[in-house]
Amino acid sequence: MANPSAAMLVIGDEILSGRTRDANMHYLAGQLTEAGIDLREVRVVSDDPAAIVSAVRALSDAHETVFTSGGIGPTHDDITADCMAEAFGDKIDVRPDARALLQAHYDKQGVELNAARLRMARIPDSAALIDNPVSVAPGFTIKNVHVMAGVPAVFQAMVATVLPTLTGGDPLISKTLRIERGEGDIAGPLGMLAKAYPDLSLGSYPYQKDGKYGANIVIRGTDGVRVDTAIAELAQAFPV
Repeated sequence: MANPSAAMLVIGDEILSGRTRDANMHYLAGQLTEAGIDLREVRVVSDDPAAIVSAVRALSDAHETVFTSGGIGPTHDDITADCMAEAFGDKIDVRPDARALLQAHYDKQGVELNAARLRMARIPDSAALIDNPVSVAPGFTIKNVHVMAGVPAVFQAMVATVLPTLTGGDPLISKTLRIERGEGDIAGPLGMLAKAYPDLSLGSYPYQKDGKYGANIVIRGTDGVRVDTAIAELAQAFPV
């Protein structure tokens, strides 16, 4: 049986402009791999309501689980929560449970829970809150979509909260073979190996060092014996 599939939607003009480098996709991919959930698709969209709504609907329909990052803070461009409500036909307003979390947090700090901060308590009616042990402001789950902060430390904490609630499959095993030949030399045998092992994923990642060409061949799969056998066959075809 195939592992469950997941997708990620990264939201924010700052990602697309190059001002901010996204670290959350890399982290999520590693965590999902360990959990036996295949990250199949990642989209990056701007702070545009129509784009966010369209993307999350498409990803929600195509995959068992969707993770979003970005756009749930206190500023005017934090529109993700409203977009999620629109995407799934839900109502949204300041939720008492989310407000209580923020109120206690800011009271403890001696900081006013002003209108801007209160925006982080706007949660769709049908959503379940995602705990945020870093900065309290919650994420939320609506349908099969887990809506999380873009700040890496907070995103990672929310992933840790959500992952144990998901059904995973077999962890993905990955082995790498370094071959000091150009891709043109190894493409034929590699293609034949891919046909012989359709249950495995074979990737070629070329490099050039000191004027020499080579490639790191990465073979991935959930069956460790099959991965080892495929690597051994490839090594035999290209002995060091």
